[in-house]
Amino acid sequence: MQPSFISGVETSPSPEIWFGELCFRKGETVLISASSGQGKSSLLSYIFGERNDYAGEIRFDDRDINTLKKSEWQKIRKTELSCVFQGLRLFNGLTVMENIHLKNRLTQHKTTQEIIHLLEVAGLADKIDEKAGRLSFGQQQRVATVRALCQPFDFILMDEPFSHLDETNIAILAELITREIAQKNAAMILCSLGYEYPFNYHKKLVISD
Repeated sequence: MQPSFISGVETSPSPEIWFGELCFRKGETVLISASSGQGKSSLLSYIFGERNDYAGEIRFDDRDINTLKKSEWQKIRKTELSCVFQGLRLFNGLTVMENIHLKNRLTQHKTTQEIIHLLEVAGLADKIDEKAGRLSFGQQQRVATVRALCQPFDFILMDEPFSHLDETNIAILAELITREIAQKNAAMILCSLGYEYPFNYHKKLVISD
């Protein structure tokens, strides 16, 4: 795969990502490190099917994702792909619980009590009825992470999800995520600005300048 922002370049400083054949498998935990502006978010957007400004193919279950219909993408994003976006995409005018219920109602994946338990573990017990727009960005990151866990998935994509969190909260979320992906035998693809975070990685990839 070659993204549009490096079109016309014959070689890449990151051939295992951009010019090679890269495979993500269920059960794997993968770290992708890069400085800002090197294409981490672009890569996740390609995998999630939100952008197609690249040459080559991305295949999901051996199908070129550019051939998938809108209804097929809806099913994939409902049951197979979950994502914590760098911009989080919370609804600021809705409460924490309302934001999470919007996703969970699609699949009834978690009970209300299970969601409350996740929020309590994430240190958000007193924010359940607070509007998301009134939270700090770090608190919003924790909400977005809990929301991403409240659906079935084979792969969870995480774009700098801990950038505004301290080590204690990172460790708490890492434990929650690790437990969920283990239960589902799912894969995690985590993008970071060079921080390794407390996961047991199967692969560590670097996007170079």
